[in-house]
Amino acid sequence: MGGSVDRIRLGTRGSTLALAQSRWVEARLGELGVEVEVEVIRTTGDRIWDRPLPEIGGKGLFTKELDQALLDERIDLAVHSLKDLPTEGEEGLVTAAIPVREDPRDVLIGPEGASEDLGSLPEGARVGTSSLRRQALALAFRPDLEVAPIRGNLDTRIGKVDEGEYDAIVVAGAGVRRLGRGERVSEWFEPTAWLPAPGQGALGLVTRAHAPEIRELLSALDDGEARIAVVAERSLLAALEGGCRLPVAALGVPYPGGLRLWGIVASPDGRHMVRGDGTGRAEDPEGLGRQVADLLLERGAEEILRGLRSPGERPEIQP
Repeated sequence: MGGSVDRIRLGTRGSTLALAQSRWVEARLGELGVEVEVEVIRTTGDRIWDRPLPEIGGKGLFTKELDQALLDERIDLAVHSLKDLPTEGEEGLVTAAIPVREDPRDVLIGPEGASEDLGSLPEGARVGTSSLRRQALALAFRPDLEVAPIRGNLDTRIGKVDEGEYDAIVVAGAGVRRLGRGERVSEWFEPTAWLPAPGQGALGLVTRAHAPEIRELLSALDDGEARIAVVAERSLLAALEGGCRLPVAALGVPYPGGLRLWGIVASPDGRHMVRGDGTGRAEDPEGLGRQVADLLLERGAEEILRGLRSPGERPEIQP
């Protein structure tokens, strides 16, 4: 490619949200004078629509095909929702940039025009989510709820609420904002009580480790505060040996000279929940992640996670 980069091949999933995120990255690179060619790549998670994500299991549901395209040099850059990236990255690849983070909170979406929050939903309300973490948090607050699996893009999920198939859904607020559907939000959950998935709201820009010109280009899009926060969150996840499909939550919040990190490990039924938090130096987010993970383990997180990792144990979205 020479000493400077003026053209780059960007790989992305084909979902509406993935394309919106990739268009944002394309615009930022355009501001740097770089021409972007976008290639849509279908992943395993995109192909399997008839089963809940935790049931499919495995690492890299939304990433491995993009990883292979990078390694094969068919693309130069892959844009991911950072929460989808396994904590152990593919050998030969690197997350070259974590841009400014969108709002990491989860949101509740009810029928059009409704103003209910989670507490005011009717008894036994049917709430849709594809996340064991969200299931656990919802049932911890409202054990009477019927939490049911839901797949599809945001418009599809909202449509199922408006048609009465679900009373409400819980989704990431970042995606709602990126798709311009903020008017449908009934409730924004308080982030330190209802913790998001590690890395939620952040993007990960992945390229080949041995592509110095591309890495240098992408470094211009890196946001220091976003990076230290999500590095701490993902360090906690890695220390717990928890995949992105397990009910593990974390949120890092930088402050001048330091970083605070909250973490949760919960049983899918919401009956057992272990919380912990700590503060550390901004220069060592990995250390803070391990510190809070150790605290969670001391408080009983391992017992919850062991049950979910047991051979033959297949956690499902259920009440």
